[in-house]
Amino acid sequence: MRSRRDFLKLSALLGVTGLFKSQQVLAAPAKANKPVVVSTWEHGMPANEAAWQVLSKGGRALDAVEAGVRVPEADPKVRTVGYGGYPDKNGIVTLDACIMDENMNCGSVAFLQNIKHPISVARAVMEKTPHVMLVGEGAKQFALSQGFVEEDLLTAESKADWLAWQKDQQLQLINIENHDTIGMLALDANGNLSGACTTSGAAYKMHGRVGDSPIIGAGLYVDNEVGAATATGMGELMIKTVGSHLVVELMRQGASPEQACREAVERIARKIGDYAAFQVGFLALNRQGQYGAFCIQPGFNYAVRQQSGSQLIDGKSLLGAKA
Repeated sequence: MRSRRDFLKLSALLGVTGLFKSQQVLAAPAKANKPVVVSTWEHGMPANEAAWQVLSKGGRALDAVEAGVRVPEADPKVRTVGYGGYPDKNGIVTLDACIMDENMNCGSVAFLQNIKHPISVARAVMEKTPHVMLVGEGAKQFALSQGFVEEDLLTAESKADWLAWQKDQQLQLINIENHDTIGMLALDANGNLSGACTTSGAAYKMHGRVGDSPIIGAGLYVDNEVGAATATGMGELMIKTVGSHLVVELMRQGASPEQACREAVERIARKIGDYAAFQVGFLALNRQGQYGAFCIQPGFNYAVRQQSGSQLIDGKSLLGAKA
């Protein structure tokens, strides 16, 4: 029979072994793939190029992701982010965004109206207030106090679509017409990670609805020791599972970015049962510069920009794997 002293020695040894394994998982290889930036959907391609202008000059990942997602925020052709985004059921464009750096600093805005660049307001919340999130009228008043300009974000095209929708009240399919969020993750030349996420939310949502995009841990999470993740699709499901944080924690346990995204998607699918009716997707980047994604429905793609060039990659999917 082992003595209490033997038991304590064994416990200490296991503790050291576990720590060693953890350090093995977190330790970076001699040469990481950096800098690199990844983002959700095809509109991530021009966004990545703007981010790359920062990264390729040795700039900080935080500056890169802000600059990157500002591109679709200002593009009226991207109908689910920023200016020109689909309105809610009342015909009002409301925006959500968050940003997070390598030091666990983060800022967020939700239900923001009449401000074109919510990601920059979110960064101002992070850097100029003691808070993480501001919402609604308070977020707008803060933005105006910081020099942001109030403007009408409902374009003629989005208004026409909203008026047409009112006639039949049919929500557009997320995976076909409503490519909602852009989430962007970057690893800079110094080996630091940052992320940004910004959206106009689900088309024709209830007035006041907020999805996962501005919620740290749900729509975006960054841990500089491990990696970063962002989400797209049905935001309520990401909130219920704290999905992006889950992906990062799975990478902490040793999963590759794609494996972590897949496990998170499969966990959601097991929980909700009727998963074929929804789209959920995750994109992840680890501190070695490895990236990957996984989703429920086929059709989700993500953009990558690195030293070797840029590419748009079709994410693997749960239903696609079963086809």
